[in-house]
Amino acid sequence: MRGLGDHLSIGERIAFYRERRGYTQPVLAGLVGHSTDWLSKIERGVRKPPRIDKLAEVARVLRVSLGDLMGQPVLMEDDEKHMDDVPAVRDALMSPRQLSKLLFGPTADRQLPRPDQAQAFVERSWADYQAGVLGDVIAALPGLLRTAQELEDLPHGDLRRHGLAVSARTHHLAATTLAKVGESDLSWLAAERAMRAADESEDPLSLVSAARSGTHALLANGRYEDALELGNTAAAWLTRQVSDDDPSALSLLGMIHLRAAVAAARYQDRSTATSLLGKAQGLADRLGSDENYWQTCFGPTNVELHRLSIELDLENIPYVVENGDIDVDRMPAERAVSHRIDYARGLCLSGRVDDSLNELREAERTSPQLVRNNPRVRETLRELRKQSPVTGGSRSSELLAMAKRCKAVQ
Repeated sequence: MRGLGDHLSIGERIAFYRERRGYTQPVLAGLVGHSTDWLSKIERGVRKPPRIDKLAEVARVLRVSLGDLMGQPVLMEDDEKHMDDVPAVRDALMSPRQLSKLLFGPTADRQLPRPDQAQAFVERSWADYQAGVLGDVIAALPGLLRTAQELEDLPHGDLRRHGLAVSARTHHLAATTLAKVGESDLSWLAAERAMRAADESEDPLSLVSAARSGTHALLANGRYEDALELGNTAAAWLTRQVSDDDPSALSLLGMIHLRAAVAAARYQDRSTATSLLGKAQGLADRLGSDENYWQTCFGPTNVELHRLSIELDLENIPYVVENGDIDVDRMPAERAVSHRIDYARGLCLSGRVDDSLNELREAERTSPQLVRNNPRVRETLRELRKQSPVTGGSRSSELLAMAKRCKAVQ
């Protein structure tokens, strides 16, 4: 039921799916271990939405995806192109050729692509992803995925291993992008393909990079314990495989610790999240600066951005407000916008309406697509409107206009 209504709140979505399942408020509240009053206030918007771990539990009981309750959009909208190419990405991922290499082997007259040329196109789309131009990434993915599938048909040897590594990068890009726009099931399928290709490539860095996409997909599906297990397993494996002074390895290892820390925080395991943040901080200190090996954007600043996001998930709002004013102008747009959305949420929850709106406004200027397709932005805008009664002033008008652009209201 994606597309139930972008303007609906999380509470209204819970009520819709609860009624659709035939559950009364007392029944659903009991199934998730809370009182009827707690659920009633959430559905009516009297209290803020549940923590992310509890929301995942509600989704599990209602047998819907986490994205359904959060209000992920059906369409990945681009204001200039108005395109939705996710169905084409789905078609590419579900190609029958992926079902069996024995049945669908390469034909003698088929011209197979060259890994180096394919890699150049993939890296260009990775740059678009980090720039926050997700519409362009999604538009490119169908062709990139078809090429990646052909690369896996290259003859055995170094050329095929290179092709498999490029395929892993392509499917990783697909998994991460699809998770960002709420296509959690497709994200998992792409992540599985990324890890399978990376396995066959026998490249340790490719495999751990692909594992990052697996954590993104698991987090998007609300499977926080599984994401933590995958992150910890990948980190332990990589530690045994690579040199301690390889900056690419340091960056990938640091990022996998950060993804695992996010998973732990969403599972409300503060001690594990803190320990993993400490490990990532140590690696960032060894790296010495903010770098972008393997599109990790890893370094001291990214560790701090993740720390803020984790504290937000753990509902430590005072920490977010006090420490969230971080200079992200040098960071890739995707990371900068993600941080501004988190910081705006913290400011909103502390009652600082103007400061929160300013952060969202700056985020939207940086990447309209990332902001207007984000369910957390919608919830923040709804809360800001509650805190800022309609008076006809410029702030109210601007807030309403942004809420309409982001489909927080009709």
